Amino acid sequence: MSGWSNKSSNESYTSFLLVGFPGLQESRALLVLPFLSLYLVIISANALVIHTVAAQRSLHQPMYALIAFLLTVNICAATTVVPAMLFSFSTHFNRISLARCLVQMFCIYFLIAFDCNILLVMALDRYVAICYPLHYPEIVTAQLLAGLVGAAAAWSICSVAPVVFLASRVWFCHSDVIHHFACEHMALMKLSCGDISLNRTVGLTIRIFNRVLDMLLLGTSYSRIIHAAFRISSAGARFKALNTCGSHLLVIFTVYFFTVTSSIVYRVARTASQDVHNLLSALYLLLPCLINPIIYGARTKEIRQHLVRLFQTTGV
Repeated sequence: MSGWSNKSSNESYTSFLLVGFPGLQESRALLVLPFLSLYLVIISANALVIHTVAAQRSLHQPMYALIAFLLTVNICAATTVVPAMLFSFSTHFNRISLARCLVQMFCIYFLIAFDCNILLVMALDRYVAICYPLHYPEIVTAQLLAGLVGAAAAWSICSVAPVVFLASRVWFCHSDVIHHFACEHMALMKLSCGDISLNRTVGLTIRIFNRVLDMLLLGTSYSRIIHAAFRISSAGARFKALNTCGSHLLVIFTVYFFTVTSSIVYRVARTASQDVHNLLSALYLLLPCLINPIIYGARTKEIRQHLVRLFQTTGV
């Protein structure tokens, strides 16, 4: 395998070998079934809720459209990662070109950023619905929604593009073996033979800036939402207003819990094996994709009722 010998500093590898979980090479075939099962459950659960929203005219409202869009992003994120992961488990020769590697890196980080930005759009939607209920239909139009989603996509691209661009300028001469199941940024940077301090600084700065901005915007939105809800005189109406935000808050907690936990463990547990770090990356990417449709399906009354009716009709 050519990757175990270094190239000279004026040569750079143009393709890489993804080894998935390097410490489990002898038993990697045993990982296919659990990850394939997880992937199928993710696709089925998200697709079921999306189908429910699309099929029921009563759910053709901004809040449910954003839920369906978020779950579509979940499907795309899982599909970007899991098939490549399964392929790495089933073959010794999961080789990927540098161009494809950078495209995969862009897609992974774009979808993660887009997911977080869609959550911000959903928080804005709930803010208008609770703070300005009488004007909600006039404010949150299809055009505004499309503009906000487009802005979320554009901001996600702007957040990810510098990291991927800088990665494309790096020379890789240490090895052509990526000890990961996907083209994760730092897993690729470990193979570089030059100074990558700028790559590290830009990547960390963007991540911190986005997380701080997210927390500020989400905190501002929900502080105003809670303040407006407690000004409602009717206890029933107040509970209904707060309950509509419950699912969204749970999803936000899930996404950021796994994000923060993965980052902390990655930096604190430096003595842990590469397999542990890779497993954390997989859970950080995939568990929110699994939990999100369960939260919206179980906690959103209108979606839950249609799902129950669907299961009763089909005899499931």
